[in-house]
Amino acid sequence: MADITLTINGKKVAVPQGTTVLDAAARNGIDIPTFCHDPELSSVGACRICVVDIKGFRNLPASCVTTATEGMEVETESAAVVEARRTILDLILANHPEDCMTCQKFGDCKLADYAYRYGVRKTSFVGERTNTPLDESSAFIHRDVNKCILCGKCVRVCSEIVGRDVVDFVSRGFATIVAPALEMGLGEKEAGCVSCGSCVAVCPVGALTEKNMQGNARSWEVNKVKTTCPYCGCGCNFDLNVKDNKVVGVTSNPSSPVNGRHLCVKGRFGYEFIHSPERLTKPLIKRDSDFVEVSWEEALGFVAARLKEIKTEYGSNALGVLSSARCTNEENYLMNKLARVAFENNNIDHCARL
Repeated sequence: MADITLTINGKKVAVPQGTTVLDAAARNGIDIPTFCHDPELSSVGACRICVVDIKGFRNLPASCVTTATEGMEVETESAAVVEARRTILDLILANHPEDCMTCQKFGDCKLADYAYRYGVRKTSFVGERTNTPLDESSAFIHRDVNKCILCGKCVRVCSEIVGRDVVDFVSRGFATIVAPALEMGLGEKEAGCVSCGSCVAVCPVGALTEKNMQGNARSWEVNKVKTTCPYCGCGCNFDLNVKDNKVVGVTSNPSSPVNGRHLCVKGRFGYEFIHSPERLTKPLIKRDSDFVEVSWEEALGFVAARLKEIKTEYGSNALGVLSSARCTNEENYLMNKLARVAFENNNIDHCARL
């Protein structure tokens, strides 16, 4: 595809034909603020925070849905653009709770970032505010409709990526909210939510957050350690959020080659077993009806001796191996060799075989 040349903030840039103004700017290190845009989702140009000033245009178009053309001249921070963005932020804050100090999203909130960037301290519009009860029906997702800025990313990710269509826009005008059908709770069975958390991953503000991370850590307090999900054989990656040597949550990582930002309920929320007091930390052998702790050497020696006894007494087909998708490929390869070489049979299976 041929390149086109345009000017952004006085700088000539070349981008492939069909590129949006937003992407053209991003390709050249120029940041344009966005709320509703996401590279994985359809572009709707709803929030208008990404408006730019284009020579010859009568108004300020949204850069996420405007295609760059040959010779186009774009200003991303003109006086008119800055005024428009401040007004948009002012209007959003007119119907937004001012509880940033206790909000779980504080430090990782686009609304707070842009308000700081454009010097919007508080709204100049005084009037009625949305006052909807918190939705705590989900076991995993904290939903605060009052903080929603109606960017629609949760609606689109649930429809376009997850394929569930659990939430959509309800009502019109000032009364508009994002909710499941009949405004039921997200955790109600009839809502159809599978608690995958993709909506949480794309939410730019504190409307959707991980319930189990509430009050446990701020975004800047955690060390993110990228790892592979232990639950099945798909190989999804995510970031363990670690504070004081303890895993306090899981967040998805866009750079994950298999899954991107998307996870299932187990991968995103099923991490609490890590610090469970019921986890075994040493091998146990039952003696006189009670389990007692032993060394690894003794435990492995005991297992090897018993397997040899069983094979000698009952034959190789009396032994089998049940492995797991939670193991690495290398570990499962060794289990395969154990069955076929040491046990001399093909009796091997694992929990995720379909």
